[in-house]
Amino acid sequence: MKKSIRNILTILFLAAFSAQAQQPGYYRLQVGDIQVTALSDGTVPLDLAKLLSNTQPGEVEKLLSLNFMPTTVESSVNAYLVKTGDKLILVDAGTAGNFGPTLGQLTKSLAKAGYTPDQIDAVLITHAHVDHVGGLMDGDKMVFPNATIYISKPEAEFWFGAKSKGKIPEKLKGFYQFADASVSPYIKAGKVKTFDYGQELFPGIMPLARPGHTPGHTFYMLSSKGEKLVFWGDVIHSAAIQFTAPSVTIDFDVDTRAAAATRKQALAEAAKGGYWVASDHISFPGIGHVRADGSKYVWVPANYSTYTLAK
Repeated sequence: MKKSIRNILTILFLAAFSAQAQQPGYYRLQVGDIQVTALSDGTVPLDLAKLLSNTQPGEVEKLLSLNFMPTTVESSVNAYLVKTGDKLILVDAGTAGNFGPTLGQLTKSLAKAGYTPDQIDAVLITHAHVDHVGGLMDGDKMVFPNATIYISKPEAEFWFGAKSKGKIPEKLKGFYQFADASVSPYIKAGKVKTFDYGQELFPGIMPLARPGHTPGHTFYMLSSKGEKLVFWGDVIHSAAIQFTAPSVTIDFDVDTRAAAATRKQALAEAAKGGYWVASDHISFPGIGHVRADGSKYVWVPANYSTYTLAK
């Protein structure tokens, strides 16, 4: 009973908070000839002391304290709009109403940026967790009715393939239900395309296999006029911890060992390449650079700008 009352009070608090919460909405960046707009879906509180794994005693609390954070941290949920040529391409789709009133802001942010959901031509999915595909649906209505949904073949097989459907681990049943409810309507409508790695999906947009968090977890590399930005999806869940300790994993990882290896690879490549990175769970807008600092890494967020320069 006490737990139920506490849950009710938490919901009421979040609802009241949501009514007056600050909402950044969108942030634009120019990458060569391509415009990228970060879109906020909101934030969700995560108890990192309970969710993170492969940690040393006291490590999580120490690193969070050094970043002036409590153990329960608001995690941003970001998506990104790519305007290239005559195409509007969304990278991930947020949560819709699946995780409470502090999330589900994506279509509002899209409207603030000057677009409507029916203008979206394609949605590139990094992976099929609910905070990346939940926003595809609003009840039984397709939010992006004119869009084609792109998912890597390994990701589609894992979540929607007949073979995997019969072997759903108990821990992942909830994830499967959300994935099915969010993506299956598009599959039935013939609006889902799966892809192999190694070839561009659109001019200047190349998918990269980065498994671990999920079996078909995908980065998308955007290139234009010698400039580059890589959409990271869920390689980072806590910037305060995982840039310093890349081996730290999270309960949401399907394969924690592979997820840690992918993160180390991503950090090393970004630090060496000096290109832009866009990450779904780094504080909005989630865009910046990575700098190496010995065996650790430092996140260098984009300098705030009120305009973009068309190049």
